[in-house]
Amino acid sequence: MAIARALWGGLLLVAMTAAGSAEAQQRRDYRMTVNSDRLLNAQNESQNWLMMNGDYAGMRYSRLTQINRDSVKGLRMAWALALGGMADVGQNGPENEMNPLIDNGFMYTGDGWGTVYKIDARDPGKGVFVWTADPGVQHAGNAPRTRGIALWEDLVISNLVDGRVVAMNRDSGEIVWEQQIGKVDAFGTAERFFAAPMAIEGRLIVTNGAGDAGTRGWIAALEARTGKELWRWYVVPSPEEPGGETWKDSTNAWKTGGGGIWQTGHYDPETRLVIYGTGNPVPQYDPQARPGDNLYTNSAVALNLDTGKLAWHFQYTPNESWDYDEVGSHILLDAEIGGLKRKTLVHFGRNGFFYTLDRTTGAFIGGFKYVNDLTWTKGLDPKTGKPVEYDPKRDVQVYLPETRPLRGEPAKRACPTWHGGVSHQPAAYNPAKRIAYGVGIEGCFATSVGAQAYLSPAGGLDRKKTPSRAFNSDLYYGGITAVDVPGQKLLAKTTTEIEIRSGALATAGGLLFTALQDGAIVAYNDETLEELWRFNVGTPLKAAPVTYAIGPKQYLAVETGGRHVHPVKFDNLQASSYLFVFALN
Repeated sequence: MAIARALWGGLLLVAMTAAGSAEAQQRRDYRMTVNSDRLLNAQNESQNWLMMNGDYAGMRYSRLTQINRDSVKGLRMAWALALGGMADVGQNGPENEMNPLIDNGFMYTGDGWGTVYKIDARDPGKGVFVWTADPGVQHAGNAPRTRGIALWEDLVISNLVDGRVVAMNRDSGEIVWEQQIGKVDAFGTAERFFAAPMAIEGRLIVTNGAGDAGTRGWIAALEARTGKELWRWYVVPSPEEPGGETWKDSTNAWKTGGGGIWQTGHYDPETRLVIYGTGNPVPQYDPQARPGDNLYTNSAVALNLDTGKLAWHFQYTPNESWDYDEVGSHILLDAEIGGLKRKTLVHFGRNGFFYTLDRTTGAFIGGFKYVNDLTWTKGLDPKTGKPVEYDPKRDVQVYLPETRPLRGEPAKRACPTWHGGVSHQPAAYNPAKRIAYGVGIEGCFATSVGAQAYLSPAGGLDRKKTPSRAFNSDLYYGGITAVDVPGQKLLAKTTTEIEIRSGALATAGGLLFTALQDGAIVAYNDETLEELWRFNVGTPLKAAPVTYAIGPKQYLAVETGGRHVHPVKFDNLQASSYLFVFALN
C-alpha cells in the first residue's frame, strides 16, 4: 500500500499513454473545459453525460432517439471492459453504484476503492484505458463503496470512503490536490464519503454519509481548485442552533444524531439553492432514545450556495424509527399543478409517498401513496404533508401503534420495507411527457426494538450494551413506478421478482431503462411500463444505466457493482467490477 501511495503522490498509475504526438494532439482536440456554462446547460449536450444524474435538476433524461421503442430489440453488446477494485465483503458489498461520465468520446469512472479510470470510448468495438489512478485507500477498516465522481474544468474529482477528497488532472491522471475533509469525531467514529461530489461555479459540494455509524451528517462546500473548505452545515444542529430544540433527550443524542447524506443532491441556479435529502436519526430504531422531531433528519433541505445558510426545510417523518432515510432524488422541475404554474421538486419517498414541494420555499403541494403496501400511517395531512397521526405536542410519536415498535414490545410489521420504496436509487423525469419514474424495492418487514445505550450523558453510542435488533422481511420484490406529475397521480406500475438497487434512465426514444440485481438490464415503454428488451450480463447490477453518442451512434452503458440481495435465495451470482456498453446492430 505504501508503494501505491507513493505512486499516487507522483505520477500515479498510467495504464496507457498517447502513442505519438499526432495521437496526443487528437486527444487534446477532444478535450473541452467542463465549466459552469456547460454544466448549467448539460441537457443540451445529448452526446455527453457530464454529471452523475445528468444535470443539476437530476432528471436523468436524454434527448437521444436512435435507440427507441421500435429499434431497442436490436440492442447488442458493443464492448466490455474489466475494472479493478473488486472485493466481496458479504451480502452488502461492494457498493459500486456509479455510472460513467462521458465527455466527447472519453469516459471517466471509478470503482468501490476510489480508483479512477479514463477510457477512450471512440472505437465502436472496444474501450481502451488512457490512465488509471489509484488513490491508495487502506482496505483495513474500510469497505468498497462509491456513487460517483465529478468533472470541473480540467479536473476529475473523487470522494473517498476514508474521508479524503482528491482532484486529478483529467489529461494525465496526476494528482492536483488532496484534502482530508472527513474527520474522526470525539467518540472515535470516522466521517466518510459515499455520495458523488457536485461541482457548481468553482465549488465542490460534498457530504458526510456516515450517519448510521453515529456521526453527524453534514454538507460542505470546497474551493474546486484547492480543496479549501468554504463552509459546513450540520444536519443535526447543536442545542444553541435553530432546530436544536427538537432533540429533547438528556444524553446529548445530537452529537451522534445521524442524518447522513449518501446520495448526490441538486442545484437550482435561479435561487442559488443547493438541495439535498437527509438520512434518518440515530439510533435508528429507538425513538425513545432521542425524543423530539429530530430536525433536520428525514428531510429535504435547501442551503444557499454562497453562505451555506439554511433557506428552508421540509421534514417527511418526524421522530422516525423505521430507517426511512430520505436521501434519494429530489428532482427539480417546473409544472402546472392545479391550474397553477409552480417551481417544484418531486421526491419518491422511502416511506412510500410521492411528494411535490415548492422548491423556492419548501412548502408542501401534494403527496400520495405510490408503493403497493403502506401501513405505517393512514395518510398525509393535505395541508402540512405530515403523517395524519403526527402530534406536535408529543415528544415520542405514536403514529399507528400496531406498526411502530417501542422498547420491550414484540416485533411489529410495517410497510414499506426499510429498504424502500425508493431509497437512494436515482429517479428520472421526462420533461416532454411530464412523467417521473422511480425504481426501488417493495414489501414489508417486522422488527423489535431494544433500548439504545449511550457511553455517558455527554453522548456517544455504546453498541456493546445495545440489544441486537431482530427483524425479518416479507413481500420483498422490485417496483417500477411512473407518475403523472401535473395530474398528481399514478400513471403506471410494474414489479420485478428481484430487488432493484440501480436507478432509472428516461429517453426521448420512448424508453425507460433500469438494471436489476440478477444481472438484467431492462428497457420499458415509458408510458405503460411494458417490457421491450432485456439482456443479462450474469453479475449483480447496482449502478443506473446512462446513454451517450459518438458521432451518429447512440450507446447505452452500465457498470457492475456487487451484490446486495434479500432474501438470500437470489444470491447465486458472483460480484464483479465491469463496464458494459451496448449499441444497435
